[in-house]
Amino acid sequence: MNCEEMQDLMHAYVDRELDLIRSLELEHHLGDCDACSEELAGIRRLRSQIGFLYQMPQPSLERRVRSAVRKADRSSQPGWFSVRALAVAAAALFVAVIGLGVLRFTTASRANDVLASEVVASHVRSMMADHLTDVSSSDQHTVKPWFGGKLDFSPVVSDFANEGFPLVGGRLDYLDGRPVAALVYKRRQHYINLFVWPSSAESESADHRSRQGFNVVHWGSSGMSWWAVSDLNESELQQFADLAKGE
Repeated sequence: MNCEEMQDLMHAYVDRELDLIRSLELEHHLGDCDACSEELAGIRRLRSQIGFLYQMPQPSLERRVRSAVRKADRSSQPGWFSVRALAVAAAALFVAVIGLGVLRFTTASRANDVLASEVVASHVRSMMADHLTDVSSSDQHTVKPWFGGKLDFSPVVSDFANEGFPLVGGRLDYLDGRPVAALVYKRRQHYINLFVWPSSAESESADHRSRQGFNVVHWGSSGMSWWAVSDLNESELQQFADLAKGE
């Protein structure tokens, strides 16, 4: 894949419209081309900034609008024109606020769709390239210190061997425009990649997705974003996610 082909595919890649093989070809080119990597990062930054334009109103907004309508009603001359005009304006404002809230939710959901595809691609790439781990160990006290100095955060590393999900090791990966920790677990012959990195959201409820035959579970807690992905069935992957969440 060359830079000219990249220009035609970047937006489709960000919009999660490419198949897995094409996505992997694109990511391989990104690994060798700083110019295309920077352009893709710019597209993502722009979309992220657009998402921040949509802000939820303060809880006091409805109270202030109602108060303004009542004051106008008391001070207006006999007739209904001014009150009705204010009521219409208030209704329009309410509809606009709801619309912006829905749009903001949709923007966030679409961003997670894109990330889910990135997560699946990274999972597949780690197995295709036979690069599941940079540090191979079932000892969490070996894996956790290995990340020291390689990331700007310290990931929580646990072993769930007693529950049937032994720790295999860990590696560095790259998702959401930043380096992340990838913790690798196993369930029989199935591997699980658990990606983690800091997030601005305090907490997010569990989000289940399926991409190209892989199951993905995403949640947020304590300022961290967690993504578990595997070809394991949905029930067992959820069991693993519950263990990772400490439930």
